[in-house]
Amino acid sequence: MATSVLSNLHHAEGSRKRVKRIGRGQGSGHGGTATRGHKGEGARSGTHDRPWFEGGQMPLIRRVPKFGFRSPFKVDFQTVNVATLEQLVSAGKLPDGTVDPVMLFKLRVVSKKNAPVKILGDGELKSNLKVSAHSFSKSAVLKIEGAGGTAVTVSRAGT
Repeated sequence: MATSVLSNLHHAEGSRKRVKRIGRGQGSGHGGTATRGHKGEGARSGTHDRPWFEGGQMPLIRRVPKFGFRSPFKVDFQTVNVATLEQLVSAGKLPDGTVDPVMLFKLRVVSKKNAPVKILGDGELKSNLKVSAHSFSKSAVLKIEGAGGTAVTVSRAGT
């Protein structure tokens, strides 16, 4: 077996395909119409071959069924459970007993600063808290007020 030297390296057999040289005369095998066929738009220069054109058959976007509806008025809330508020109190992160969306963002409970926050009633709440949020579930209000706290609804910006 011969050792490979830079001067005798070759490409593997069949790894390189010859380029189709069109429009170089009849002897090339691609002369005459130069692989463009006879007449029609595709045979002319400056043709517009749009990538989504399907040769005149019904396009895919018109063949597939349409379904669903997306409301432009839907509000995506960031949700926080009352159990999470109780964990914050037990960790000592709410010393004054007030909770608002800005504080929840600073404590990284919610990820978006400007998105509205909704308090949900999952879990137990034993601490007396003044909770301000954009929305509350009924069970969350019952649990907050049942623990001696208050639930204050704040308005969203732009509404």
